[in-house]
Amino acid sequence: MKTFFAKKEAHKARWFVIDANNQVVGKVAVHAANLLRGKTQPTFTSHVDTGDFVVVINAEKCVFTGRKETDKEYMTYSQYPGKEKIFTPKALRAHHPEDIIRRAVRGMIPHNRLGRQVITKLKVYAGAEHPHVAQQPVATKV
Repeated sequence: MKTFFAKKEAHKARWFVIDANNQVVGKVAVHAANLLRGKTQPTFTSHVDTGDFVVVINAEKCVFTGRKETDKEYMTYSQYPGKEKIFTPKALRAHHPEDIIRRAVRGMIPHNRLGRQVITKLKVYAGAEHPHVAQQPVATKV
């Protein structure tokens, strides 16, 4: 018996749209990460990019459970002493609401060169409009 390994050239990537309106951030991120990785495909191979493109709309209207909106903290560090920045999802939503979803999905995919390639197929938009209509994305439920 031979082990099947998917080839990147043989995979035709599809496009999916996820509406994050009144959806929990974690559930949207899990669904998007599974589509990006290709875990919903029968030909899933862990070391090959067999995933699909994912467009997340209404990122500004996603919700957190509990008190995470004010208690959760994100941090960035510039590698200079004293230059770390700590901010809450409430502050992030005011300036870059799409980064909430992008950060959540990034944490759910591998932190290696495959993950860096996969994350480029995630498109997140704060509002309901997106410029990927020509790709004929399919709406999917969370």
